[in-house]
Amino acid sequence: MANNRGYPHFRRFLSRRQYILTTALFTIFAFVFSIFLLLYGFAPKEDDILKDDTRLEEPQQSQSVQQQVSDENLWGASLSHGLHPCIKPTVRHKAAQGSDHYITVRSNGGLNQMRTGISDMVAVAHIMNATLVIPQLDKRSFWQDTSTFSDIFDELHFITTLQDDVRIVKALPKELESIPRARKHFTSWSGIGYYEEMARLWKDYQVIHVAKSDSRLANNDLPLDIQRLRCRALYRALRFSPSIESLGKKLVERLRSHSGRYIALHLRYEKDMLSFTGCTYGLTEAESEELRIMRENTNHWKVKKIDSTEQRVGGFCPLTPKEVGIFLESLGYPPITTIYIASGEIYGGEARLSELKSRFPNIVSKEALATAKELEPFANHGSQTAALDYIISIESNVFVPSHSGNMARAVEGHRRFLGHRRTINPDRKGLVELFDKLESGELKLGSSFSYLVQEMHKNRQGTPRKRHGPLPGIKGRARLRTEESFYENPYPECICRSKTAV
Repeated sequence: MANNRGYPHFRRFLSRRQYILTTALFTIFAFVFSIFLLLYGFAPKEDDILKDDTRLEEPQQSQSVQQQVSDENLWGASLSHGLHPCIKPTVRHKAAQGSDHYITVRSNGGLNQMRTGISDMVAVAHIMNATLVIPQLDKRSFWQDTSTFSDIFDELHFITTLQDDVRIVKALPKELESIPRARKHFTSWSGIGYYEEMARLWKDYQVIHVAKSDSRLANNDLPLDIQRLRCRALYRALRFSPSIESLGKKLVERLRSHSGRYIALHLRYEKDMLSFTGCTYGLTEAESEELRIMRENTNHWKVKKIDSTEQRVGGFCPLTPKEVGIFLESLGYPPITTIYIASGEIYGGEARLSELKSRFPNIVSKEALATAKELEPFANHGSQTAALDYIISIESNVFVPSHSGNMARAVEGHRRFLGHRRTINPDRKGLVELFDKLESGELKLGSSFSYLVQEMHKNRQGTPRKRHGPLPGIKGRARLRTEESFYENPYPECICRSKTAV
């Protein structure tokens, strides 16, 4: 009886449990199904992405790329993280001593190759306890410039600025002009031990003549005071002549009064560079042949046969004016941006430069900024006009080199020294891959393309970092050639956190 009376209650209890269980299962099923739809039901399939070319351009094509990049990210200087120039000698530095041993130098190359070479020879003269004679400049390079040292540099300032480090004289004493000299090609990228060994030459000679000055000192593993001496020579002592400094500053002021801020573009799309590198992409057959003949007839260019395609794919070619335009546009710079062209004559002239002007009409050159009368003293002196380009590039809001040559490295290093001013170093190898995909139709210009370019270059804008050492896997002296140049990045020796050691 009791059991029969309890059965209806049990049935009602069981029904409630079934109801709760059913409700719970339904809730779980609905939740799982919602997650499934969220993850898979609304996500586009991979095939759809590949087929939908418009996704590469993004739907908002009317919105310009530069609106998506902050003004600070376009123009602001890189964060220096409390770093400052520090080039004062340490307490261990040896002052200049009077010496009757002399070093004469013939500096080779263009302006910036000579500048860094001269700075090296200042340090070498200090190491070897020698008097340095004002160097002779290269008059046989591509530019055929007859300028002397005092035409380009402030000679007196050079001598007096370094008087505590090295004794420097304008000319070899007359009584020593006719005596035999030791003529040396000092080994490239040599350390202090090498030059201490070379000092044995003083036993037999009073004068050593150095035939080449470029890359005579190692980039790394030198005493701190030698490294700082190189910086004092380059950034303090090798000031340009008053006439060059004066006009350079005027042109910078005119640029700033015209547009407020500007990009200095070292557009190394010049005949000598294209011929030397064997880069003929986008050129006519006649132009390619002209460059080949020039390379064949230039004796000191050792490599004669070059595969242009391999050069370009490897990232060894300067960007073309068209490629530079796409690059700057993709970084987010607006069409109204003022761009100063720091270079010699562009190969192909205005026709080729128009491929850049179509995107950035405000292209400015020395000839547009200065009057014919102002430029007249510098006519036919490539090194002097290159010095004007150097000044304008150093003072620019942004510096962009289209190829990593001597000027590009020197300007980047100087801008790092002055507070890590924004310097955008294009990843030419990576960019060529993107440009080729544009050409084949695999990619299209737009926000997605710009994103790829911006991501590729977010760590290539002159932010503080220590100098790169040699590439891995290379042994012997060959590894020294792969090191980053000391003058391209003088950190940490000449850039430090101390505010007093300047």
